[in-house]
Amino acid sequence: MFGSSEEETLIAASLKIEGKVTADGFVRVHGKINGDLQCTSLVIAPTAEITGSVSAESIVVDGRVEGPIRGEDVVLKSQADVSGDIYHTSLSMEKGAVFDGRSKMVNKDKKSAAAKPAAKPEAVATPTNGASASQHKQPSKAA
Repeated sequence: MFGSSEEETLIAASLKIEGKVTADGFVRVHGKINGDLQCTSLVIAPTAEITGSVSAESIVVDGRVEGPIRGEDVVLKSQADVSGDIYHTSLSMEKGAVFDGRSKMVNKDKKSAAAKPAAKPEAVATPTNGASASQHKQPSKAA
């Protein structure tokens, strides 16, 4: 999950940051952040507290987060306490983790899937209000 070639940033337990934090590479948080955090890979230690949005490709939470989390792979460890929505490709939770919010799986190929035309546009919508099916057909596009 975390390669040794990544640059590592440590936010020590004695450190409190007010404002937005952006870092390339891996960030390990033991302290407090009151603001948004964006990086490549993130570990939130049991002593850490973050109030704000968190965004990274890989996120391991074992501390407190108040705010939305956006990541491809999100893991809530046993001491995690999350209050906010989680947007993810993969989410796992250990026994003891606390999560108060909504989990929303995000397809990372969503853009490419949206660009593809539907195989049978006529079959996409089925009228349920007595309207004719022709009112619900999508116009065909010329190639």
